[in-house]
Amino acid sequence: MSRAGALAAAPRRAAAWLWWYLTELTGENAYARYVARARGADPAAPVASRREFERERVERRYADPRNGPGGGCC
Repeated sequence: MSRAGALAAAPRRAAAWLWWYLTELTGENAYARYVARARGADPAAPVASRREFERERVERRYADPRNGPGGGCC
């Protein structure tokens, strides 16, 4: 790749990295990772819808902390 081509591609790479970082930070990629793992383990198994996945994720996040690890908001 020429120097001019590399310089032209740099903002695109930076934008792609920033987009990846923001989606990881906000949790937007969590469902895509869940689907990839679920289909990789057993392609015939049913996969929860995005709505079901998010509901379970919120319930786990705000569960009663007395019920074990991973519960509570903080």
